[in-house]
Amino acid sequence: MPIRRQNYLAFAATILFGVAAPQLSHGQAQPSQPAKKPPSNPVGPPVPQSTHYPILLLAFGDDPSWSLRIGLKGPERLDRPNYPPIPLDPAEVTHEAGADSWTYHAKDSATGAAVAVHLTREPCAEAATDPTAAPRPSTGKYTFTAMVDHTQLGSMKGCARIAAELFPKINNQPDEADDASKNKPPAPTITNFKLPVAVAYLNQAGNVVVSRGAVKKIAAPSGSELSLSHDGKKLLYTRSDSRSGPDCTIVLYDSDTGKSQELVRGLVRQAFWSPDDSRIAFLKAQDHAWQVWAFPAATPETAALFSPQPVNSLHGWTDGRTILSSDMQNAYWLSEDKPLQTVDLKDIYGPAFQIMSSDTLRLHPLNSDLLLVSAAYVSAPAAAPKDARGLTAGFFLYELKSKRRTVLLPLDQWGRAAEWSRDGLQVFYTRLVSGSSSTFRIFWDGTGVQKFAPGTSLVVGR
Repeated sequence: MPIRRQNYLAFAATILFGVAAPQLSHGQAQPSQPAKKPPSNPVGPPVPQSTHYPILLLAFGDDPSWSLRIGLKGPERLDRPNYPPIPLDPAEVTHEAGADSWTYHAKDSATGAAVAVHLTREPCAEAATDPTAAPRPSTGKYTFTAMVDHTQLGSMKGCARIAAELFPKINNQPDEADDASKNKPPAPTITNFKLPVAVAYLNQAGNVVVSRGAVKKIAAPSGSELSLSHDGKKLLYTRSDSRSGPDCTIVLYDSDTGKSQELVRGLVRQAFWSPDDSRIAFLKAQDHAWQVWAFPAATPETAALFSPQPVNSLHGWTDGRTILSSDMQNAYWLSEDKPLQTVDLKDIYGPAFQIMSSDTLRLHPLNSDLLLVSAAYVSAPAAAPKDARGLTAGFFLYELKSKRRTVLLPLDQWGRAAEWSRDGLQVFYTRLVSGSSSTFRIFWDGTGVQKFAPGTSLVVGR
């Protein structure tokens, strides 16, 4: 407890007068005493030197473009244009003796891949452009040279600078407001997204619904394999013409007029719009094999074989002259002006997911290297729900060049039919909850899960 003022004054007087040296009588000399050596302080262990310097840095580089943040604990996040951010788990830091050079070790939080960030305090102009600031003149220098080694992505060279303004301020004086903030949900990591204004889906009754803004129209009493044009005005869907036979019709619905048009009939399915909505590709069975056919959107009677390659599934156009498809072994890039490209599905799926003909592969709208794959697990994760077939389904992202695979859907959910938004920052998918299905939304970094629509099999126009 604090000493009261009067007690403090008495205590101070005692120190000054009552505990002084012994008084000597008049004329008495003070006996001489040998000088005492000051007590020597015991020698303790050497004070450890921090290796975690510099901190609060932004490292960045070009070719390919990238940036990486180093915070109080070490590397926090690696960013690349048109890829989701990679969270990093910081590890030990080493400082080279006699040199202004540091190596920060970390781990890719999603894949466990090892990451090392090498920094040297020296002028740097490695053709690197700071992604957070206006371009500097060509003679501009940064404070550090930087090198990032990721065991899956490879090596990336660049520069680094002190960037305290990118990190939250540190408050060493917590108060009640800080305690209250601990119970708040974390701030969203994706803030510049745009919700779609034109979508199509199947409602709870199985009707085909086209939604543009606040206007919703029923396009057909039933249907499947929906594909909405990029302007959101026209819908393609597959209509079954027989309960017992395989014949189907690909139908075009115009939401402006409310009219439907039959395009092609027979053993046909899975129609997709080209990126400019000028052409339509679909699957047609011929000689006991499914093949890709295409026609100009205005003249379906001119439909012709696009590729003789036998396939099982169609997944959409990658550009105006290339179509992505697959069978049970490979994914195929079928092109009118390029050689056939194939990728083994086992490389894409990895050991955790099984290959099925009902799976969907969707390329990112701005990045042809990034695939969104919906598939069923080989072994269901713990606590994951199962459908009527006893399967647990999910979806993951796969980078074709680096072969980096990250599961996007939380492991305690069941999800299928994942589709990109047009801005590439959101994924819409059909989720099964307690036997009932609806459409949910998740950001491409795995955050922001929320219900979006009561229907299923949602596709995005714009």
